[in-house]
Amino acid sequence: MSQLTDALTSKTATGNGAGAEPGTGKHGRSPGKKPGKAPKIPQGRFSVHFAHYKWLYLLLLPGVIYFAVFRYAPMYGVSIAFKDYVPFLGVNGSQWVGFQHFEDFFSNPDFPRLLGNTLILAALSLLVAFPLTIILALLLNEVRLSILKRTVQTLVYIPHFLSWTIVASLSFLLFALDIGPLFQFINGLLGTHIDILSGPNWFRPLIVLQDIWKNTGWGTIIFLAALSTVDQDQYEAAIIDGAGRFRRVWHITLPGIRSTIIVMLILAIGQMLNTGFEQIYLMTNALNRSVADVFDTYVYFVGITQGAYSYSTAVGLFKSVVGIVLIFGTNWLAKRFNQSGLF
Repeated sequence: MSQLTDALTSKTATGNGAGAEPGTGKHGRSPGKKPGKAPKIPQGRFSVHFAHYKWLYLLLLPGVIYFAVFRYAPMYGVSIAFKDYVPFLGVNGSQWVGFQHFEDFFSNPDFPRLLGNTLILAALSLLVAFPLTIILALLLNEVRLSILKRTVQTLVYIPHFLSWTIVASLSFLLFALDIGPLFQFINGLLGTHIDILSGPNWFRPLIVLQDIWKNTGWGTIIFLAALSTVDQDQYEAAIIDGAGRFRRVWHITLPGIRSTIIVMLILAIGQMLNTGFEQIYLMTNALNRSVADVFDTYVYFVGITQGAYSYSTAVGLFKSVVGIVLIFGTNWLAKRFNQSGLF
């Protein structure tokens, strides 16, 4: 009898846990309560998500305000491209004319010249300035002396912070007739009198050179950031295999930043019709106007100086639509070739 009592007592202690109080479950805890679990918070509620990431949303706020005020709010005025806008009547009071301004623009004799000048300048910038940005980034990436690298980076970044007015003034000082040092050097070297500032044949090379000097160094920032993510073990393996510096760049570096190059190329193609107003306007004169007139300057002359607000808005809207089509088309083409696109 005593053995049976001891066996029952041992079984009860094993089932309820040693030293457990009556009415408790395993490990001495009340039944129905799960240990170590925090109260469940609903994940789908935006308020909970916002409270958790409130500081990130606060950092995002200035950018949202900027785009809302300066990018999206002005879209309301795009409607005047389809109206005969009269300032005294306002946007809502002006009469609808449909696509009349677009028809006038496409039938304008200046349209082929404007399109040709814009595309030529954009193509020169894309074919010359864009590859030079990548080449400069590759050269900077190969510099191993830290002080030299930082010094060169600083020197090539500085021109980006100069306004186009200063760049144009420097160009006039350097290439001024008879007194410009570069004018005297070029004419002494070639033995002929060349008016670089006014000659139509020199306008496009001068614009491209200005763009290279001002923006190439600044454009290397993105590519240098992409170069820093390339796996260094691949370079070590290539060196062991006997690959030279050029082969390492061609087979490791460029494939490593291919996606960045494609994204930047898509964005550059989307901006082909935006040649920039300030630079072109400052370098334009009566002698080179035949090759200097582009869509940006045309919008200024027609819209601001002549008061054709609806017509100039139609020209700007045409540029924007073409830019969107180019971005989507280039992105689709990149996807077809199994490359990472913009989206």
